[in-house]
Amino acid sequence: MSERRDIVILGSTGSIGTQALDLVRAHPDRFRVVGLSAGGGQPELFAQQVAELRPAYSGLGEEASVEAAGLGADVVLNGITGAVGLRPTLAALESGSTLALANKESLIMAGPLVLAAAAPGQVVPVDSEHSAVAQCLRGGAREEVRRLVLTASGGPFRGRSREQLAEVTPAEALDHPTWSMGPVITINSATLVNKGLEVIEAHLLFGVPYDDIEVVVHPTSVVHSMVEFTDGSTLVQASPPTMMIPIALGLAWPHRVPGAAAPVDWSTAQTWRFDPLDDEAFPAVALAREAGRRGGTAPAVYNAANEECVAAFRDGRLGFTGIVDVIAAVLRGHDVPSDEQPTLDGVLAADTWARETARATIRSTSRGSR
Repeated sequence: MSERRDIVILGSTGSIGTQALDLVRAHPDRFRVVGLSAGGGQPELFAQQVAELRPAYSGLGEEASVEAAGLGADVVLNGITGAVGLRPTLAALESGSTLALANKESLIMAGPLVLAAAAPGQVVPVDSEHSAVAQCLRGGAREEVRRLVLTASGGPFRGRSREQLAEVTPAEALDHPTWSMGPVITINSATLVNKGLEVIEAHLLFGVPYDDIEVVVHPTSVVHSMVEFTDGSTLVQASPPTMMIPIALGLAWPHRVPGAAAPVDWSTAQTWRFDPLDDEAFPAVALAREAGRRGGTAPAVYNAANEECVAAFRDGRLGFTGIVDVIAAVLRGHDVPSDEQPTLDGVLAADTWARETARATIRSTSRGSR
């Protein structure tokens, strides 16, 4: 058994954070919480967590997350949602902690900066798809990999045409058929923007070309992703849809945590179905590939525009299909050279520009629909 690890949890009141704390409670011999931070949306829950766990450091807000990330703990779990997770990601890497990364946005925004700051093996993915790929990659050498296959549940609107998606409401988009997640990630899953972000993330984490990363629709979310090797073999990572396994692996990597979650019940009949992605109805993945191939600050623009669009959709200021339409429009207006290596200031400036441009585009769209 591996020795006890000191961990910091960023975003402790969110979906990832609360599940991580459940894991800590179940395995006090494996993990000790030394730092907690959260955005501040649930102060009473945060106060309860602090009172229970008594970490050496706790605080609310972005600066508190940066400070907590820099404590030098064995592991920092970045469970923050959105671009606000970037500075804590960089602080954790600078401190020398292993970074269990659930905040994919920080890698999307500033991939070259994050990778340059990370030592080999310092970043451990917590997204279920990338955790699955990391596990499957143990089965072969990097030069033996033909392609990665990321699975997508298809969200609540799988099988609908673009025309049928036009009238989707926020309540419908938040009703995911297989996963229980935070509201932003749930809507991102419904638009498949989340899968687009994950394609960029997979490229950055594993160094696999975009042409060798495929997305397939797998409605039951039992197969979390696959790696296909050059000899024709495909390794699959499967479990019931739960984040407990990737969170446990993120905190204990490369070790497994016994009993982290229940396995698949192989004594019951089941069918694994895989379907091609409908790029016409759900263009978010193709758009993300375009942003990823452009490089520079284009991925940061994709992410920031999406965050603004999701907020507008939840507030009733933008239609469901308008989310990806506005992202595409903002990307078209982004003319930073693709070969430019972004600085942190450049990434943050692109993020600000994309948000302002997205808000202006949304206002224009709203006026035009009246």
